Amino acid sequence: MKLSWRPFFTLATILALLAPAGGYRCLADSDPDPGQICISVAKLLEEGHYSKRKIDDDLSREFLANYLDALDFNHMFFTQQDVDALTAKYATALGDDVLLGNPDPAFDIYDLFKKRVVDRVAKVKALLKADKFDFTKNETMELNRTKAPWPKDEADADRLWRLRLKGEYLQEKLADHPIDTPANILTHRYDQLLMDLNEQTSEDVIRDFLTTLALTYDPHSEYLSKSDLENFDINMRLSLVGIGAVLHSDDGYAQIMELVPGGPAARDGRLKVNDRISAVAQGDGQFVDCVGMKLDKVVDMIRGKKGTTVRLQVIAARGTDPSQRKIIPIVRDEIKLKEQAAHADLIERDNPNGGPPLRLGWITLPSFYADMEHSGEAGAKSTTTDVLTLLNRLKQENINGLVMDLRLNGGGSLDEAVKLTGLFIKNGPVVQAKDANGIVHISRDHDSGLAWDGPLIVLTDRLSASASEIFAAALQDYGRAIIVGDQSTFGKGTVQTMLEIGKFIPFLGSDQSDAGALKLTIQKFYRIAGGSTQLRGVISDIRLPSPYDHPDIGEGALKNPMPYDTVEAADYDKWDKSLPIKDLRERSAERVAESREFRWISEDLARTKQNIADNTISLDEKARRQQMAEDKSREDARIAERAKHPGPEEKDYRITLDNVDKPNLDLVTNDTKKSSADPDAEADPDEDYDDLGQEDKPDVFDPIRNETLNILSDYVNLNAAPNTAQK
Repeated sequence: MKLSWRPFFTLATILALLAPAGGYRCLADSDPDPGQICISVAKLLEEGHYSKRKIDDDLSREFLANYLDALDFNHMFFTQQDVDALTAKYATALGDDVLLGNPDPAFDIYDLFKKRVVDRVAKVKALLKADKFDFTKNETMELNRTKAPWPKDEADADRLWRLRLKGEYLQEKLADHPIDTPANILTHRYDQLLMDLNEQTSEDVIRDFLTTLALTYDPHSEYLSKSDLENFDINMRLSLVGIGAVLHSDDGYAQIMELVPGGPAARDGRLKVNDRISAVAQGDGQFVDCVGMKLDKVVDMIRGKKGTTVRLQVIAARGTDPSQRKIIPIVRDEIKLKEQAAHADLIERDNPNGGPPLRLGWITLPSFYADMEHSGEAGAKSTTTDVLTLLNRLKQENINGLVMDLRLNGGGSLDEAVKLTGLFIKNGPVVQAKDANGIVHISRDHDSGLAWDGPLIVLTDRLSASASEIFAAALQDYGRAIIVGDQSTFGKGTVQTMLEIGKFIPFLGSDQSDAGALKLTIQKFYRIAGGSTQLRGVISDIRLPSPYDHPDIGEGALKNPMPYDTVEAADYDKWDKSLPIKDLRERSAERVAESREFRWISEDLARTKQNIADNTISLDEKARRQQMAEDKSREDARIAERAKHPGPEEKDYRITLDNVDKPNLDLVTNDTKKSSADPDAEADPDEDYDDLGQEDKPDVFDPIRNETLNILSDYVNLNAAPNTAQK
């Protein structure tokens, strides 16, 4: 199942909802009663969820449809006949069963799914044994069937599976990094599926069933089983040693959902959000195919001892053919907390209006972090304290303007978002939150001091979420900053809390965690101007082409998102200087139109959107090889073009919390400069990138960063002019 995007919650690394199973009805005497867990989860959702939605007939129908989708996300195992029979039996009864504490439907539906998987794998293996695929026919395979009709009957399912298996076979045949013969890879893949099926437990089935119920309310509510809670702290610690990538399951692949700031993968720079992992190898060992493997097994293979190497075979998110893969070796390491902290750059560049060079400040903020255990104590870790420290040094260097870079920032502490906003406004409300009873709470900045009153840009993208959106929205509503980036931010405007189910089950015993926990949505965020950040996010004042700027990323791409709505605007005073947004937008548009890098980004985005719309891939080997050759030719041409015309010259001095007080700052050269996704790492000139396209190498030129600096340069000059253009 495709899990919800949770930029703020890394538990996704230990949840996998695709795992079919058997032997799961055996409960130990000490195990909590699943019926009591069902009752408690259902009542908490009805009474505690922000929507206050009852589990009625309509919700029951949605719940059943979502559960079938969760089990068979690509609509390949169940037939329409199965779905009709299950609908007739459970459509309106499923909700009542949960409320009455009857978990039998979860197991009965799963039993049928298990039978369908076992039968289908037997047919798949027979087809593989025959090995009679003709790759000269003009046939295509549907890539994403999540919204496709269920196969009408077994014969229709056989037809779909023949095309799917043929597509998987051709994909392995064309793979530029084959790990075995296609037949052996696929045989192992489906053997693994059966193995996972037999490892599923009763606890797993109930967890997946109740998580589906929670997800029917909204994408960020979910049920965590006893085992999830027992492993939560361990997994949080273990996630700090490895490669620093958060995974979720997508169409049988372990997909990169998030790169942890400061982690080995982020520092390396080649692994990207939405890339899919097809195989994993330890050091120089043999690759192990992991397509269709349970997510927790993939995570276990990727984790390991500090200093050891794991090699990932990756299908790039922006690739046009899943046969094209790259090998990315990453040395496992501890994710150092200081590498997740804010850092800054002092950038000297020519003034487009002539005169002395401009000195521009750039603060990169990977997350809104805080030391919750020592909050308020001297020396406690704080985003606001760190940013203020960096900002004060930039001011000593006489910067003319400042960029706050929130790209890839998935959020964090609400309190820090409010305090950080306070560095740039005099005082006043920052964000509003409404609870399920309709009561609106306003979080305010009470400090009238200003840390920076000069030109300010906030740079965002589709992955800027939650606290990032609160910060950007407040500064936009005050008219204090210009928002630059993707069309909009992620659009997550909801608040969750964790409730231990055991506290709501009488006579459970002393260990409350035995029954698991429910992560429940209880509030929504609103801007001080009244609109919600939910679903719509924060719309940029100046939009730049970006690889992440497409509708498959964001709250709106998730199932059952909470709706957008409004509350009354708070009472606040806007910034006393108008922003020259119209002039800046027009000047930026002219540069973007002339930029080869932005042209390439736009072309790639258009190609990606067209591939998503087409939703098919050719099963003609000759046509596929021709397309792969065209892709390579295009990348080679770009590499040659970049070599002829490198990026602009400028001086970039890195400021960290370690060197902020040193008299001399470190100069970052073009050879060591990285993209914002990995600002602290340095490119290794001896690294072998022969198997990678230029876009997969550590970036030496970030067009979005460059254009943002261009916009800031214009802003500084317009701000100094006697007649500033109005918005």
